Amino acid sequence: MICLASFNSSSAHSASSNSSSHGVASNGRAAKPETELRQLTGRREAIEHVCTVIRSRASQAVYLMAGPGVGKTSVTDAVREKLAAEMTVLRIHGSSSLAKVPYGVLAPYTSGLAPEEADSPVAVLRAVWAHFQELKGISALNGGADAPVLLVVDDAHHLDDATASMVVDMTSAGWATVLAAGRPRPGLPQALNQLWYDGLAERIDLRPLNGEQVREVVEHTLQGTVPVSTVQSLWSASGGNPLLLDCLLGDATAAGTLVQRNGIWVLLGPLPANGPRLSDLVVKDLLRRTPEEQDALKLIALAEPVPRGLIEDVCGAGVVRSLLDNQVVSESAAMHTELRLTHAILGESTRRQVSVSRSLQLRQKLDAYLDPAAASAEGRLRLVEWSLECGLEVPDRDLLDAGLLAATTFNNAGARLMAGHVRAPELQAHALSITARAHFNEGKYREAAELLDGCWLDLAEDPEAPQVLMLRASSHMALGKSVPSLRAESRQQLEAAGIAPDDAWQDRIHRLLEMAAAGDHEGITAVITALGTTDPDTASGVEATQHAVAQALLAQTLVAAGKSHQAHAAAAAAGPFLPALSGGLYFFNEFVLTRLAISTLAAGNWESAEHELSGYPAERTEGASTFGGGIQALRGLGLLRQGQLERAYQVLLPAVEALRVNDPLQEFRFGSSLAFYAAARLGDAAQAKRLEQDFISARHASGPGCDAVAEAYAAAAAEHLDRKGSGLDRLRELAASESVTDHPGTRMECLILCSDLGERSLTEELAAVAATVEGRWAAGWRQLAQAWASEDADVLTDTAAAMEEAGLLNLAREAYARAGALLDAAGERRRARQAIAHREKCDQELGERFRESPFVASVPSVHLTRRERDIVELAVQGLSDREIAQHLMVSVRTVEGHLYRSYVKLGVRRRDELALALPKK
Repeated sequence: MICLASFNSSSAHSASSNSSSHGVASNGRAAKPETELRQLTGRREAIEHVCTVIRSRASQAVYLMAGPGVGKTSVTDAVREKLAAEMTVLRIHGSSSLAKVPYGVLAPYTSGLAPEEADSPVAVLRAVWAHFQELKGISALNGGADAPVLLVVDDAHHLDDATASMVVDMTSAGWATVLAAGRPRPGLPQALNQLWYDGLAERIDLRPLNGEQVREVVEHTLQGTVPVSTVQSLWSASGGNPLLLDCLLGDATAAGTLVQRNGIWVLLGPLPANGPRLSDLVVKDLLRRTPEEQDALKLIALAEPVPRGLIEDVCGAGVVRSLLDNQVVSESAAMHTELRLTHAILGESTRRQVSVSRSLQLRQKLDAYLDPAAASAEGRLRLVEWSLECGLEVPDRDLLDAGLLAATTFNNAGARLMAGHVRAPELQAHALSITARAHFNEGKYREAAELLDGCWLDLAEDPEAPQVLMLRASSHMALGKSVPSLRAESRQQLEAAGIAPDDAWQDRIHRLLEMAAAGDHEGITAVITALGTTDPDTASGVEATQHAVAQALLAQTLVAAGKSHQAHAAAAAAGPFLPALSGGLYFFNEFVLTRLAISTLAAGNWESAEHELSGYPAERTEGASTFGGGIQALRGLGLLRQGQLERAYQVLLPAVEALRVNDPLQEFRFGSSLAFYAAARLGDAAQAKRLEQDFISARHASGPGCDAVAEAYAAAAAEHLDRKGSGLDRLRELAASESVTDHPGTRMECLILCSDLGERSLTEELAAVAATVEGRWAAGWRQLAQAWASEDADVLTDTAAAMEEAGLLNLAREAYARAGALLDAAGERRRARQAIAHREKCDQELGERFRESPFVASVPSVHLTRRERDIVELAVQGLSDREIAQHLMVSVRTVEGHLYRSYVKLGVRRRDELALALPKK
């Protein structure tokens, strides 16, 4: 039954005794108590706007429009609670079952009418008016004012035309203000729409939550830190739909798929599509549909994406329109439109509600109209999967094509299923390689390596051979095997197979990997020269692989050599070969992206690097769980180099936990060292010691050319942690080692970390090394080191200003700190305070509290009282002493006294110097 409920603060006792006020409505939703703490992320602005419009009577009605599960009811509940003390609130719930029954939703108030009056507008209006008067009488008896009426209409798109017209009449007569919540499709009844057309109603469209809002909801719900990759997976699966997001969170935590490790919530596998909350949501939605709609929904879920015309032929165009109107399915914008459920995980959950026998019946029903050749690649993949679920035979070639697509789109279970059904002996090697990629996606590197060891030589002449070779190499390196060892074993196997290793392209690729591990950029350049010029558009798979791998590895080694600009050009040169390699087993896009980002970071182009890295999850959402940890580790490196320790720590801690689950690019040890460093610098000793053990025990390699860098950060972290000198000694030793002295880029970073520890004896060496390294980051450090060596406060101040202008705020901060210390020692207190004010300004722009610089202790920070700051800020705005006194309601003498003390603290003499000397909040 549909109910009309009321609530008013002056009649709280009456309302609380009315079960319809807080009970379950006919659509199954329960009115939530006012004391419940709601998470209204992304909805607060809409709630405040609705309340403002209703209070001001700017419009007779407010329409809240959104699709199912987006949060309309939560918003109307919040508005009702906010306005309950000011208005008498009544609620009407629409229902599809009563959409064609005149005044059906008003049945509780027309039960006293004679049968012949039940459909009389005048009689029904009188009955509703009598209820209004009764509520006002109760309000008066309880001492309340004659409060205006707010009529809240849920599911207004289901209102019958007669009730909609009556609601408009009540609004026009001034009886009530209307807040109606409905769906854009099929939309509100004509009478309500007319109010909007006439400018008497305001429409507000609620949008799904964006990525940042989903992160806020997830962290609020889980009460902990969540990696970006996990948030990305949840956002992608839910589409920002709050109801669906809530179901996914509940099911994933209950199933142990989403678990907390070291304070970080990590997604260990795919989000469960068979969880009780999601299944309950799907089943209830199916039961609300007609039998024809149920069949159409199941067909779409089983075959998605499926051509719209095909479903219309099988189920009828009217049924398809109804599903589209109810926003249960969506259609593509292509010329030949395809249908799919609005959220992929709903499609998967719906498929699980269909028995095998019923699924087979639906497949047979569809087969009469189906043309597999006309389906998209994704559609063919789903058809193969559906056939296997029904027990139908599928040709081996179709299984392999679909399995490859499944593996590269991270449908790991589907990939294993299809590869496992391949029967032909000559195709078993292909099937094993697909299964290996599925294992690799899930972080099962040992299983992947074992399978690839058994099939890589069998596929030596296959177009997929280069992809298989690279996947095998990555699997072994992820297990900690050195590249020279891998190459030696592979040469023996090639020779045993009758392939001359010296002439084999396989050995050439292994040699490139070996040279990259040794940092031999000259050797890689020689190989690239020997390869010659190849047109990317006509290159074979082997040629494209050799060029892409060689250029990416050249970029990696050039970064270590301090040639970041050349490294970036090399990584960019690999790009044209990537289209020829797309769709294969190996992740060449990610392989090149990491080298490109490292070269950009080495040059100090922070904004470009952030753009390159932050764009990855948006483009490859399905791979966020696999590659997200490595991407975030590189973001953390960039933040550390910018001096943003706190932000870096917030990024690196979740990244390490994500890498613990999946580390395809071998960055766990590298990420652990960075997180260890950030924790030690921030004084989080417990986390630092745990991360130190992660670094020590890691068997993985340290990512693309990052072994020495990881060692350097770990040594610096150990020194920050215990201050015993052993970490600093290790850094000096590393910087002087033969393996590092040949790589100026790596050596410069070691010297920078020594500098951060207060070691100034290496300042001239740092300046000399930085002069040989490309990029604005190195140029900034060269200038800073030279300024340090000068021991001249004016030089340091000018250098700091130049750094600030160039966006190297952490370097500017260090220069200002040293200048302040020198000026203070020289007795120039005013200029010293100005330098420290600028230093604090850099801290604020970096979003950091100033850390332990050796130059700060002798110069106290500038601390203005709250009143002094208020007065100085008004003075900076140009107000006179008298105007400031009037504004703050104090005497002119008080203003003058505070300004004088502020001048002394800030080290200024004139009013026009305040703007530069005032530290930011």
